[in-house]
Formats: sequence, C-alpha cells, structure tokens
Amino acid sequence: MDEATQQGIPASQLKDDDLRRELRRLHETRHETFLHGTEEALSNHTERMAEMEEEYLRRHPQRSVEPGRTREGTRRNQ
Repeated sequence: MDEATQQGIPASQLKDDDLRRELRRLHETRHETFLHGTEEALSNHTERMAEMEEEYLRRHPQRSVEPGRTREGTRRNQ
C-alpha cells in the first residue's frame, strides 16, 4: 500500500472545506484511537493529524485566537 492510499489525500491537495472536515473528524476520533487503537493506528493518526494541522496553520497563519487561550489572557482571568 502506498502512502497516499494509507494516509488519504495529502493535506496540501485538499480544498479548505475538506481540510476542515478532515481535521474535525481526526479530533473527534483522537481519544478512541489513543485509548483503544493499536500502536500503528495511533502512529498513523498522529502523523495524519499533524499533517492536517500544519497545513491549516500554513493557510491560516492569522487565525482567530481567543484571548482566554493565551498565557496572558489566562492570567488576566485569574
């Protein structure tokens, strides 16, 4: 099985909507894969999730970040 078949379409080739959908699904399945997946499944999941997240960040470097999710914002709320 080649890498494209094993890992799906490369993140760089996905349209924005497809990239978001793939990321959402990966985040939804992370916990179950972590708890119950084989070592290989967890490794594949980790690699694919990292690929998708890196591509999203490359496309959206100025994404909206909630103030409470920053170190400074968290300190202000304490």
